[in-house]
Amino acid sequence: MAVVNPDEISNIIKESILKYTGEQTIENVGTVLQVGDGIARVYGLDEVMSGELIQFEDEERTVGIALNLENDNVGAVLMGEGIGILEGSSVTATGKIAQIPVGEGCLGRILDPLANPIDGKGAIAGTETRLIESMAPGIISRQSVCEPLQTGITAIDAMIPIGRGQRELIIGDRQTGKTSIALDTIINQKTEDVVCVYVAIGQKASSVAQAVTVLEEKDALKYTVIVAANANDAATLQYIAPYTGAAIAEYFMYKGKATLIIYDDLTKQAQAYRQMSLLLKRPPGREAYPGDVFYLHSRLLERAAKLNESMGGGSMTALPVIETQAGDVSAYIPTNVISITDGQIFLSNDLFNSGIRPAINVGISVSRVGSAAQIKAMKQVAGTLKLELAQFDELEAFSQFSSDLDKNTQKQLARGKRLRELLKQPQGSPYSVEEQVAIIFAGTTGFLDKIEVDQVIPYTKSLLDYLHMSKPEFFNEIKSSKVLSDAGKEILNQANAEIRENF
Repeated sequence: MAVVNPDEISNIIKESILKYTGEQTIENVGTVLQVGDGIARVYGLDEVMSGELIQFEDEERTVGIALNLENDNVGAVLMGEGIGILEGSSVTATGKIAQIPVGEGCLGRILDPLANPIDGKGAIAGTETRLIESMAPGIISRQSVCEPLQTGITAIDAMIPIGRGQRELIIGDRQTGKTSIALDTIINQKTEDVVCVYVAIGQKASSVAQAVTVLEEKDALKYTVIVAANANDAATLQYIAPYTGAAIAEYFMYKGKATLIIYDDLTKQAQAYRQMSLLLKRPPGREAYPGDVFYLHSRLLERAAKLNESMGGGSMTALPVIETQAGDVSAYIPTNVISITDGQIFLSNDLFNSGIRPAINVGISVSRVGSAAQIKAMKQVAGTLKLELAQFDELEAFSQFSSDLDKNTQKQLARGKRLRELLKQPQGSPYSVEEQVAIIFAGTTGFLDKIEVDQVIPYTKSLLDYLHMSKPEFFNEIKSSKVLSDAGKEILNQANAEIRENF
């Protein structure tokens, strides 16, 4: 029979008492009152924060976001199907506001709005986490927009220039080429050392796959992150997708890098937010959108900035996309976003159907940063371009009613037609800023006036080929000095004179 030593037992008890830390963990637990349509009403989460993640006890371990904090219950939106959530089941507050892992590993990947990879290439090693909803940089942290973000699209870079840190809206009806402009801009950043984030909101999975294919073919995926909340995803995921994209871009911006983020498109995000708000029984306002739909977009777009040197000098340029119905720019969401952004590129259905691609309506498109976002060489050649095209549009409308026109009017109409033809550009073939300077110089100095309109594009192609083959120093000079010198003008005059003889 074993003998029990009382001293040994008392020593064990003493040790346990000394080791006892008295730490207590308090869990904030509630009960599901009602669930359906992607919304759950929860009772008992007294200490929950607005925007906090909450964990449901179903098989999928569904996560929700607490949005409505009411007196007797909490309204939460689900980030998944939530089919297994039962009335009366328990819910735990996580104590975390929605955040995602970010890092260099995101580049070249396709993520869902919770930053989980959906491209089948394995997990992503995130180096740190960032809040999905983080504060925009203040006035002191910023500097004014001072360097260009080259889109590679001549019409935009010459007349509606976009600067690093600017927010430029791309607006137009469906099928007018909004996404094409966005993708061309990403492709053009290949030599510019800009990290791109493309956020697809509420689009068909096939459209997103198509965009990925285009970027892969042009070798642009390696510096791009794609965040996709497809049309069949929950409204909650479509609502948070742009904020996830912004958090990823901010990681690179605060590292001192230039970033470009495209939200395609914010109309779908507003519709997802309206759906959530109405289900949460928030009072509807104009067009049934909730009262804080302006804040939805303003807090997102205000995160785009050009940081000052003490903050690393990084930048985040935002190109939000808005889809209009039958060209109605005065609808609620378009007017909201127009008032937040620093200008808009308006794409017209009529121009698109008449074969002008990109279908940019130069008359009502504007950049509120202006020539601060252009290099000097571009200012030198494109200064009069917008005015000439605007006058041409006006004259063209009048000349339809008149048969006999004076010489000056005929000359102006001929020049306008050729300039409009000059700005046509096939999809997926952006021009460098040096090439754009050469092309616009040919148009604004009158070298195209005697060329047939249908020969303008072959002419500009021959001009660029000639310059690349025979005068590469022209491109090198503009790249290094950013100015069109007298020697550069002489090279362009000679080149145009030689090419014109063959046309």
